[in-house]
Amino acid sequence: MASATDTARAERPKRRSSLSWLPGTRLGRLIIALNVLGLAILVSGALVLNELRRGLVEARIDSLTTQGELMASIIEQAATVGEPAPAMDAAYANDIVLQLLANPRGQRARLFDAEGNVVADSDWVLDRVEMKILPPARSRSEAKGGLKLDLQLPEQERPTRESARRALDAELGRALRGEHVSGLRRTGGGDRVVSVSIPIQHVQAVLGVLTLEARDVDEIIARERMALIPFILIAVAVTLISSLLLNRLIAQPVRRLARAADRVRQARARAISLPDLADRDDELGDLTRSLEDMTHALSERMDAIESFAADVAHEIRNPLTSLRSAVETLELVKDPAARDRLLGILKNDVQRLDRLVTDISNASRLDAELSRDQPKVVDLERLIFDVVALYDATLKPGEVRVRFQSAGGMEPVKVMGREGPLGQIFRNLIDNARSFSPPGDEVTVSLYRLKDEVLATVSDNGPGIPPENLETVFERFYTSRPKGAAFGGNSGLGLSIARQIAEAHGGTLRAENRLGADDRVIGALFSLTLPSVGA
Repeated sequence: MASATDTARAERPKRRSSLSWLPGTRLGRLIIALNVLGLAILVSGALVLNELRRGLVEARIDSLTTQGELMASIIEQAATVGEPAPAMDAAYANDIVLQLLANPRGQRARLFDAEGNVVADSDWVLDRVEMKILPPARSRSEAKGGLKLDLQLPEQERPTRESARRALDAELGRALRGEHVSGLRRTGGGDRVVSVSIPIQHVQAVLGVLTLEARDVDEIIARERMALIPFILIAVAVTLISSLLLNRLIAQPVRRLARAADRVRQARARAISLPDLADRDDELGDLTRSLEDMTHALSERMDAIESFAADVAHEIRNPLTSLRSAVETLELVKDPAARDRLLGILKNDVQRLDRLVTDISNASRLDAELSRDQPKVVDLERLIFDVVALYDATLKPGEVRVRFQSAGGMEPVKVMGREGPLGQIFRNLIDNARSFSPPGDEVTVSLYRLKDEVLATVSDNGPGIPPENLETVFERFYTSRPKGAAFGGNSGLGLSIARQIAEAHGGTLRAENRLGADDRVIGALFSLTLPSVGA
């Protein structure tokens, strides 16, 4: 069952996923891709808006620089006085600034002289003052000491104004040295502005500095944040869709599998059957197929156990019936010879029951032993030698002897398996061959090395096997026996157990007849093949 399942699974065509380049399993790649998609949308949106802001700021700087250079050139030509030590006529320069001032309300223009003193300010002309919200009024208890007028700035605002003043002084200092300075800085109120400071030069002398400020930077940033909202909404939508998709692809199928498993546990079904999930080419499809195969195997095992129990009851009933009949008849028989025959029948039935119970016990424990013991390297030649030596040590006069023909060679014959069950194969085959051999005859066990396999044979000189029964002899409780064979010497389980062990070790066990020169059957031959170590 398992091998057929594995073969079918290996032959199932694999559809190549478009996400196969990602690490992990199919569902793992899907989860990674969906999560990364939402993050990529946010990152790409932030990068695009960052580039947009940088472009807007640079465009604002270029605009202010062009405007400031034009105004500085006009002031330098019209308001320069004194030779050879030129200076700027502050009053006339102020008038020129007022005449040239056509700034939008979001801009501010200031003119400084060579000492850094303010000569003109557009806020003076526009009568613009800084406003701020006053703190809450104090309660009566707080104002109990009387009205005091505090003209000092609040403590939290002093660092902001001081840092803004230092930034402006640094900008003016660089401009007074003849540099064109541009960039972003903060005002005393904490607002960000795009600032351009252009020196007013006459030849090499710096007469003053014209500073232009654009106060709409916060508006630009606010617009950027508003522009980021669609990306956020898309990312949230992708996350929600991916969550719903993962719920549909993973959570719901797992829940269906759990309910199907509960139905099997509660005996409302013998096997899990979810064809729509089994057709999926991902981990859940593999899990569904594995669960279906497992439950089908368990169902077949349950059927086999029920059939085995019925066969056991039938096989035990036969010797019990014979025992009961012999016991009931024994009281009525007075003839000593007849009583001896009945006692022989009783003894034979007891031996038959003992053999039957022993083989049934071995068959019932076989699966547990095969699953409990871990395979390891077994020296098959030494194992067969030990088994044959045990028969030689317990041989009685007139019994069938067992002879071992070794594979020869210096290297041991090794297979991967479990030593106990492998030994049971040879004991069952030898016992079966001895039961069909004439008294005092011989059973031969041979071992051969093949290319990738090991071949072991057990042959006898008995009546052989009917051609139509060469396969049925491996069925449980097979009872058809040739003429002359002792009845009750076998339970019909030995060969079935031997084949089951051989198949569990990846090998085969088959039966055939030995033929003489005139094609006459001269005995039976059982051939066991096992993979050799390294095959």
